[in-house]
Amino acid sequence: MNPFGLLLSVYFIRLAVAGNGEINPLITEEKLLWVGGGAGEVHTYRIPLLTFTTRGSLLAFAEGRKTSSGDMEAKFIALRRSTDRGATWSPTSYIVNDGIHTDGSNLGSIVVDEETGALLLIYSLCFYRYHCSPPSTMLIESLDDGLTWSAPRNLSVQLGVKSFIPGPGFGIQKRYPPAKGRLVVCGHGTIVGDGVFCILSDDHGRTWRNGAALKSIPYNQPKQKQDFNPDECQPVELQNGSIAIFVRNQNNYHCHCRMVVRSLDGGETLPVEELKFDQTLVDPVVAAGALQKDGVLYFSNPANSQNRVNMTLRWSLTDGENWNNEVLQIWQGPSGYSSLTSLKGDNPEDKKHIFIIYEKGQKDYCETVSFAKIHLYGGI
Repeated sequence: MNPFGLLLSVYFIRLAVAGNGEINPLITEEKLLWVGGGAGEVHTYRIPLLTFTTRGSLLAFAEGRKTSSGDMEAKFIALRRSTDRGATWSPTSYIVNDGIHTDGSNLGSIVVDEETGALLLIYSLCFYRYHCSPPSTMLIESLDDGLTWSAPRNLSVQLGVKSFIPGPGFGIQKRYPPAKGRLVVCGHGTIVGDGVFCILSDDHGRTWRNGAALKSIPYNQPKQKQDFNPDECQPVELQNGSIAIFVRNQNNYHCHCRMVVRSLDGGETLPVEELKFDQTLVDPVVAAGALQKDGVLYFSNPANSQNRVNMTLRWSLTDGENWNNEVLQIWQGPSGYSSLTSLKGDNPEDKKHIFIIYEKGQKDYCETVSFAKIHLYGGI
């Protein structure tokens, strides 16, 4: 799908949980955050991330690709903030500007440290090593709810020089043992050393080390169709303390579906015994969103085995062992990357909502696709 002209949209989904545990999500509100098309300093917005801060602000991030829609492009990292649960948004600010790099910055994972309130945004630079070197894993931090951000810090000094893009999506802070309080960020590597890799911090992001790895097969060798090639990923912590990582199946190994792998030791390892190919989560090779909230696991992606269309929300009451037969179709047309979030806490209203941001297209790479706003439905 050609991302030119994509719309990044935020939808607010009200979840009604009946006495029997049934969930009936409805879209109740819509906002357009960014519109691509070449106006101003940005040609295309892509790779959306979404999170709540500990103070209850809602932050949306995206790559602002300056002169084309391509991955290997000079970029801004764009940010918008909302302090009223998404009813209104600040103007766009650019918190990172990589200048004229032909292989610029790539989002990335946002991590919220619930103990300190800090926000850590981790991204890559020179990931593809296209006319620049070495690749670097970068971090910027905000201590004031996303209003201001630190200068970039290069984590490659601690992690080693390798091509690594976190996410895209969010990193987690472990809330349950083992390794309670640990920051865990997972992403993928490229060149020939593909696979899913996690980085870990046990001191609130001051220092980082390499953790779990799920390497491609063959590793450090060129890939062919249907080779095992784990790619972009989203980790979530389950209530038993394990980490479920939803993984892009880059070469459609075994199925046109999502891979899910679990870490039982706080992100130290990803044993092959914990790897599953989830046939319910049909997938056209794309990044996807996942979220665990109050014992319910949510998943969002373009639910199609071949094409990036049909953005869909699914949910599971069994930690992903099986998925509810009902789904919510968010958008039937061209759709791409997505990210889910919710506000933690005991407020009854906040327990009723989750939030999604995703790429939504008016035009496909090969054909024009009609676009209409999704109708807004009333709450329950």
